[in-house]
Amino acid sequence: MKLKVRDIDISSGGPLVAVMNHEDAAMLDLHVMDRIKIKKGHKIETVVVDLAQSNKVVPKGRLGVFEEVIHSLKLKSNDKVDISIARKPLSIEFIKKKLDGQKLTKEEIDQIVWDIVHNKLSSVELTYFVAACYTNVMTTEETILLTKAMVRHGDVLKLNKYPVVDKHSIGGIPGNRTTLVIVPVIAAAGYFMPKTSSRSITSPAGTADTMEVLADVAFPIKKMKEIVLKTKGCIVWGGSLNLAPADDKIIAVERPLEIDAESQLLASIMAKKHSVSSTHILIDVPIGKDAKVKNLHEALRLKNEFGKIGKKLRKKIKVLITDGTQPIGNGIGPALEARDVLWLLKRDPRRPIDLEKKCLMMCANVFNMVGLKDGYKKALQILNSGKAYSKMVEIIKAQNGKEIAAEDIRIGRYHHDALSTKSGRVSDIDNIAISRIARIAGAPRDKGAGIYLYKHVNDKVKRGEKLFTIYSESKHEFEYAKDVAKNSKVFVIK
Repeated sequence: MKLKVRDIDISSGGPLVAVMNHEDAAMLDLHVMDRIKIKKGHKIETVVVDLAQSNKVVPKGRLGVFEEVIHSLKLKSNDKVDISIARKPLSIEFIKKKLDGQKLTKEEIDQIVWDIVHNKLSSVELTYFVAACYTNVMTTEETILLTKAMVRHGDVLKLNKYPVVDKHSIGGIPGNRTTLVIVPVIAAAGYFMPKTSSRSITSPAGTADTMEVLADVAFPIKKMKEIVLKTKGCIVWGGSLNLAPADDKIIAVERPLEIDAESQLLASIMAKKHSVSSTHILIDVPIGKDAKVKNLHEALRLKNEFGKIGKKLRKKIKVLITDGTQPIGNGIGPALEARDVLWLLKRDPRRPIDLEKKCLMMCANVFNMVGLKDGYKKALQILNSGKAYSKMVEIIKAQNGKEIAAEDIRIGRYHHDALSTKSGRVSDIDNIAISRIARIAGAPRDKGAGIYLYKHVNDKVKRGEKLFTIYSESKHEFEYAKDVAKNSKVFVIK
């Protein structure tokens, strides 16, 4: 069958999708979610079919194509293409197998990952794979195979250096912006640390969002390598690189239901670390009622699994189980967190001491892993000497940024102080409420939006004293964030 292309100017966000008029589809006995092959010249692409029930968007004789198909086949409106029936991807059967609770082989996992990377699975089919691994947890062996497959179907940063240091936090804690301190400290000590970081999924800021206040974060892998060889460190957005690309597609379908399958979490982290040639990896697992990991039992199980996978991949792994019961640092939101980091690196009295202590502890563990004694003292000396700040400025400039004073970082112009209604001691801070209010205020989309905390758990507070300030760049979002904060129990004071 020959059809004329119609660019319908819609993106699927990944999967290759085309829309057929229902009459044309009936002639080939095609249904929603079936596959067709589109051929133009020597190029062929297999895509998922959707159906148009009227002639309004896709008339008979036309083929509506999503942007991913346009780019893949280099199509233009009114191009003539050949359409034929295609079989469904092999990995569909393997996903069904996992749904039935069976163990997957190396070849089956590899095929699933290949189909994910090449956009052969629809978002529904990919969601079933995520759900299958969430319900029927992968064995350690399957997780290792998934990790290796993710790396194999992506680029690898080859530095040919040893050691190459890396760190990762499981996340879920507001603030906790340790990467922007640890990378310059470790790099200033002479060790290579090519750090890829994520943007926010459900939090007020991801590490990449915060670093973007100070410098560019999106680079091709060749430029990333140049930056690392020049400065020994970097803080770049992993999404701009083709490192373990299957992981980003899996995360995209996990987001709506906030599913975080343990096997995929493990594979995701280890694949990203493996793909930048890391040899020594520090994993931060915060635990708390509002954190991703709720208790010590879960944390210890994760620690054990990381150890097994690290051994198989010949990586030196250390897992730290840390306090995730409250936000780390004072600023929550990209600009406010960046300001905290610069204050910390500049040794400003306004720096968040809790964040500093955690960073020093993590640096000490990294130094210990690479055979350096007195790691805490070494990290503190690098901070106090100004070497860490100088290294951070060097990295910022290498990433197309420029040195900026913390006070010159633009914060949201609308602000509201939340005051304590009684005197006492802070016994609890609701991480979920903090994150929600900061996001409603506009973070991370608006870099200057968020929350600045004045108190932490166990701090004394007087009636009328400031607990936190909400910042926003939008009047409408500011008013809504104020209302939500007023009706939320953000701080518990006893």
